[in-house]
Amino acid sequence: MASTVGEVVPVELCKDECEGNYDAVVIVATGVSENDLGGCVSKFRPYLTAYKEVDDVEGEVAVIALPENMPTKRLVYTPTGPLDRDYDDIRRFGEAAHAGIKRALKAGSKRPLLALSTQTGGMQFYDLVTILGALEALYVPLEIREAKPDKSKKAEHLGVCNFHPEHISQALNLATAIESGRTVARDIGGSDPERMSAPNVEMYVKQVFADASCIKVDVISDEKVIEKEYPLLAAVNRAARGIKRHCARVIFLEYVPEGPVETTVVLVGKGVTYDTGGTDIKAGGVMAGMHRDKCGAAAVAGFFQVLAQLKPKGIKVIGGMSMVRNSVGPDSYVADEIITSRAGVRVRVGNTDAEGRMAMADVLCHLKEKAENEPDPHFFTIATLTGHACLSVGDGYSIVLENGPAKRAEVGSSLQQAGNLVGDMFEISTIRREDYEFHKGKSEYEDVLQCNNLPSSRTPRGHQTPSAFLIMSSGLDKHGINAEKPLKYCHIDIAASSGPFPGIPSGAPVAAFTSKFILARI
Repeated sequence: MASTVGEVVPVELCKDECEGNYDAVVIVATGVSENDLGGCVSKFRPYLTAYKEVDDVEGEVAVIALPENMPTKRLVYTPTGPLDRDYDDIRRFGEAAHAGIKRALKAGSKRPLLALSTQTGGMQFYDLVTILGALEALYVPLEIREAKPDKSKKAEHLGVCNFHPEHISQALNLATAIESGRTVARDIGGSDPERMSAPNVEMYVKQVFADASCIKVDVISDEKVIEKEYPLLAAVNRAARGIKRHCARVIFLEYVPEGPVETTVVLVGKGVTYDTGGTDIKAGGVMAGMHRDKCGAAAVAGFFQVLAQLKPKGIKVIGGMSMVRNSVGPDSYVADEIITSRAGVRVRVGNTDAEGRMAMADVLCHLKEKAENEPDPHFFTIATLTGHACLSVGDGYSIVLENGPAKRAEVGSSLQQAGNLVGDMFEISTIRREDYEFHKGKSEYEDVLQCNNLPSSRTPRGHQTPSAFLIMSSGLDKHGINAEKPLKYCHIDIAASSGPFPGIPSGAPVAAFTSKFILARI
């Protein structure tokens, strides 16, 4: 096991580039004018002006060698581009910082200093997002940290300067906490299906929170208990049952703040460690990358890491990580089976490749039973659920879908706004009557149809319908706007925002949840 789980490259605030032994200055700026380059970076303006006179390609990151009398030998200029157009947003800062730090590392830097332009476009959390972009570029995958200790860090240190002093201390604290959470999410979500099999996720989570007295960890590993309490998840687990290194885990996390609780957040994450498609096998090469089907559960663990770092008041958080491998074997669950969910709903399996909703539904039901009487409960499922989500909104965007009570409380729109502040973007979709009709049982045998037998990308409303299934199979349909006890529930599909494959997972939506539920409480 790694000893550096959740750790982030050390970050320190500097007055200027003369503090510390930095070997590169990375300037994030909108341009090279006097208005753009104020404060401690103004001394670099002549070098950038001279560079722009001979190479004025818009948007390109530049590396400039500085003379010997300067305290650093490398100057990296990384432009944000314009900030005042209809479609510009705060991601410009994070993307520029990410590109600049990557270029500095490629040039040989081990101690880069990040400096910001004085032009901020009026964006509130520009400093936080800039630092997050830089830290993202410094992430090293868990498996590399373990297998090659000499490559466990891309940089020894990160300095920041030329930030507004009234914001920077909070921004540094928030950035390191969020990045620590995203590191946990990336470690779990990005590692291969053996390194982060369900039992290994259990071990990793226990290690992460071993010293976090505010986080309680409880794990269910007994297969008989899983079969009794979570029958839909148990069906997915059947082909892996009895294989010690692959068998399922249900991991519960709980954060209880000091003082009174005003709001309760319940998170259930899809943790499919590998998705073969089951007996509806993923043919034609589309099985590659399916170790990333655990990024929903990974995000749950990542958010708890942020809670452990920041310890916000007034909010209680309960998490469930549904860790299971959708394998193929003689005991695989198959289409046409009827399985009764924890909520007593008879579910007919339509497609074994729709295993994520099966893995989450009973855990959601359990946590609904546990938390429905908590103060102001908000329920969420988080999953890399559908290819339809990617086609609908494109890379980089999570999708939030609300039930009636959540929509009335504007949970989705407030989450979208919170994500906009920190560059963790959301689009809003709507659950319609057609989605419920789609999942209604088609015969007397079953109450609910789990799925059709087509990929989501070929199914009309392919990313919307699963939210209706989760509501119907978990019993949340008894808690709508017309119920005696309405409960707010949102389903979040992060298939499009979880990051590229091949590549590094993004850690979405850890930053957005931090923005919505924690920022105002610290």
